[in-house]
Amino acid sequence: MNLDDATETAPCAVCDGPARTRVHPGCRQRIAEHLDALPKLYRQLGDALHPGRRGGDGRTGTRTAPLPCNADALDLVARGGIEGVVGGWARDLCEQERWDIPAYQSVVAVVDWACATLALNLGILCDEHPAIREIADELRQITGQARRLVTGEKPPRRIGVACTCGRTLKVTLDTAGVKCPDCSAQYGHSEALRLPLAERRAA
Repeated sequence: MNLDDATETAPCAVCDGPARTRVHPGCRQRIAEHLDALPKLYRQLGDALHPGRRGGDGRTGTRTAPLPCNADALDLVARGGIEGVVGGWARDLCEQERWDIPAYQSVVAVVDWACATLALNLGILCDEHPAIREIADELRQITGQARRLVTGEKPPRRIGVACTCGRTLKVTLDTAGVKCPDCSAQYGHSEALRLPLAERRAA
């Protein structure tokens, strides 16, 4: 029987919303979109490295000429940035499945290989990987950060919503889910956005 036709539901491994498969189809689609966007964003970050672009002033405290780059963009294009996130998860998958890991030397080659590997094996990740929530969260965060640097968008506004226990939780429109630290209640994306706004307290 096709799992999509099953009547039983369980919490999605990514957003905690009810799902007929281990990962909600919407969450799986967002992961796929992030993996598709990251190689392009990586290349577009080259423009955001230059001073005078939105998001960076390019100044340093040295006596020499200002560093001609945006430090935030540099962090993402350097080894350990986007490459560290997607490369780390792709290598983890390959080790789990006992696949060979190519010895790419350039950062951009690792980004391309890792995104393609994760996208091609998204079914395995969603159906079996124990850290699929962490994978989804890290891809969402780094894709959003890269996109904001490329486009000059501001970070999503955080708003306070009230948990059923009364605790104020901070969420954004792209929040994948949130857990209350007081009562341990879990809210998926749509559930979190349906919570009532928290009352503002007088200073």
